[in-house]
Amino acid sequence: MAITAKDVMDLRNKTGLGMMECKAALAETDGDVAKAVDLLRAKGIAKMDGRADRASAEGRVGTAVAGDKGKGSIVEINTETDFTAGSDVFKAMVQAVANEALKQPVGDVQATDAIKTLIDNVRITTKENIQFARGRVLGSGGSKIGSYVHHNGKVGVLVEVKGDSTPELLTDLCMHVTAVQPTPVAIDEAGVPAELIAKEKEIAKAQAIEQGKPEAIAEKMVVGKIRKFLEENSLINQVFVKDDKKKVKEILPKGSTVAAFVRYGVGSK
Repeated sequence: MAITAKDVMDLRNKTGLGMMECKAALAETDGDVAKAVDLLRAKGIAKMDGRADRASAEGRVGTAVAGDKGKGSIVEINTETDFTAGSDVFKAMVQAVANEALKQPVGDVQATDAIKTLIDNVRITTKENIQFARGRVLGSGGSKIGSYVHHNGKVGVLVEVKGDSTPELLTDLCMHVTAVQPTPVAIDEAGVPAELIAKEKEIAKAQAIEQGKPEAIAEKMVVGKIRKFLEENSLINQVFVKDDKKKVKEILPKGSTVAAFVRYGVGSK
């Protein structure tokens, strides 16, 4: 079967691959464009799978929120270079993955076939090792979800609030979690992991002893430092980034609570 320039161009538009690769695929599939697309995808994915050891240190975070604000998703997709992570095709893919993740139930996002296909299509054309890193879905009855992605795409946040809330409040909470230092590890003191508290106690006591403090004084110093640590690392007890006269819990309407939050930074835990 004769292969026309139109067929080659059609295949290039569908795959984003070069002219010679497309001509060879059409020749191998007797000019069948649909079969050539499948062939190129299969070959491209196999080739990229063979490069899985190449580091994916760059990437982008994406979020999606349902129209009623009752459910939201956040995902992180990694790639090899900042150039690819900043490209329009990569940005569009990350958003499409976030939209696909929104269809899943609350909890960790699973890399479904639909998500893998979205990623594989960009892996093939960029020839970079692009990987689904992680994802979460938030949302439960009566709650509202806020989302924020920093302008560089490398940090994103979801916040879930139960009770009264406004779009402005949700955005403010997301921006707080994005910008505040230290990054909160829990909503309140009770949620801070016990092993993290134990580690901080060890450090605080060692510092007090190093300063030559008696055991009894050292213990009191540890109590004070742990109290401060819990305040600084639990979201609702942090000083609000937009008003240093208030804590986060003081900007919440009466009866409203932060039910959950997720913060993703590219390459961070």
